[in-house]
Amino acid sequence: EVKLVESGGGLVQPGGSLRLSCLASGFTFSDHDMVWGRQAPGKGVEWLSTFTTGDGRPFYADSVKGRFTISRDNAKNTVYLQLNSLKIEDTAMYYCYKDSILGSRGQGTQVTVSS
Repeated sequence: EVKLVESGGGLVQPGGSLRLSCLASGFTFSDHDMVWGRQAPGKGVEWLSTFTTGDGRPFYADSVKGRFTISRDNAKNTVYLQLNSLKIEDTAMYYCYKDSILGSRGQGTQVTVSS
């Protein structure tokens, strides 16, 4: 059974930082792309970043490029998302996904950016 458990969210002021983690189990982690997405209230899921397997390249949405950094530790079955220079509009539930935002996801971790 695929299981993804996100953590690391919280309340932060504009300009602040957070580091999200997603612990994966139930599949061969190193064989799969890992993805971060988010969903704000009343909106659809927004793709943020993918860290591919194989050549291990990161890809980012324009909305977060230069501010967010994805990484993964295959030995720990964990994918991370470093969030820097946070903006109020980054407030959302953040999810990690196996393969794509159409794939399995965890319960999410809430990020709230507010002064």
